[in-house]
Amino acid sequence: MIAIVDYQMGNLRSVQKALEKVGHAAEITSDPQVLSRADKIILPGVGAFRDAISELRSRDLVEPIKDAIEAGKAFLGICLGLQMLFDVSYEDGEYEGLGILSGKVIRFDLPPEHKVPHMGWNQAMIARRAPILDGIEEGSHFYFVHSYYVVPNDRDLVVIEAEYPDSFCAAVWRDNLFATQFHPEKSQADGLRLLKNFAEL
Repeated sequence: MIAIVDYQMGNLRSVQKALEKVGHAAEITSDPQVLSRADKIILPGVGAFRDAISELRSRDLVEPIKDAIEAGKAFLGICLGLQMLFDVSYEDGEYEGLGILSGKVIRFDLPPEHKVPHMGWNQAMIARRAPILDGIEEGSHFYFVHSYYVVPNDRDLVVIEAEYPDSFCAAVWRDNLFATQFHPEKSQADGLRLLKNFAEL
């Protein structure tokens, strides 16, 4: 069973519908026990880092997430669900993340001609071939909406980069853990392929 973590801050139904479109059912849940029983977990998210981390902690969802990753269950973070995996975010202050991956979340610091948030389609540069990228070609496009991005301490985590205008981390992979800054559920065929790959790991 695939569980989509519900902490009141994600486009949960669109992720669920995208999985259904590629032939896989998923349960939206805020129940720690259901997460513990799940075979795979997806942590989506939109909104503010501080509020999201606070909601995860208040709903006792942090430990089931960490336990699942440590147990080797397939895990996918999306957008804010990627950022929360890291040590610290500097979004409107300084806030402690889950600390599952080492690194920080920082804001784009760009010339005026580049709008923040970074919003729209952007080309993927594949740095390393992860299992969820099976059948996805170099230069494929994915849909982004974000003002902050992750800077992993370990560069080997990075599997996709994008440019805005400088290169930034767009996806990471370590063992059974995958996470994307872009929204695969909004990224048409290539996004659906990524979700299908994840569901079939």
